[in-house]
Amino acid sequence: MPQIFPEAANGIARLVLWAALVAVLGLVALSVLLPRSDMFTGQDRILAQPVPFSHQHHAGGLGIDCRYCHAAVEQSAFAGMPPTETCMTCHSQLWTRAEMLDPVRQSLATGTPLRWNRVHDLADYVYFNHGAHVSNGVGCTTCHGAVDEMPLMRQAAPLTMEWCLDCHRDPAPNLRPPEAVFATDWRRGSEAEQAALMGRYDIHPETMTDCNVCHR
Repeated sequence: MPQIFPEAANGIARLVLWAALVAVLGLVALSVLLPRSDMFTGQDRILAQPVPFSHQHHAGGLGIDCRYCHAAVEQSAFAGMPPTETCMTCHSQLWTRAEMLDPVRQSLATGTPLRWNRVHDLADYVYFNHGAHVSNGVGCTTCHGAVDEMPLMRQAAPLTMEWCLDCHRDPAPNLRPPEAVFATDWRRGSEAEQAALMGRYDIHPETMTDCNVCHR
């Protein structure tokens, strides 16, 4: 009986099967790794803004408190952006002819607010409340990074669900006393000090991973 397949058929079949297996494993790896990559999370991205505002200069160099510009951060879900009048409190006296501040002066003259591009932009199905975090000892730099060292604002953390849940499951290391919430130079205390803050704020991690905490 004549041979239907050539002698090389077995080798070709093995090669095809191995290639298919590698392709499947590659797709699985990509599906796991890509959503965690900077390309998808936006971590370390810097967006163009109407004015190149420097947190390094204002918060770091001048020591301006976060709440001077983000006035609603302690009570509201949204931290708030400063109105043009807040900027002009200083810039009506300083750098009054600086070209980079033309959009600020035009905003004041026309009454049209500056349109800042949101750097930390969570998905629409995620509910995040700044006030709830700030009033319970979570500092600004915990999520936003060392803003006092950023010439231009960037997204310091991945902001993934996994990243948020890591903190919700074990919030103690990220808690601060109330007077240090807005400090950019705060350093974590001992394990005992951090654990004591859990009781001070009456935080219960067992309730903080329920779906409706962040998805409403």
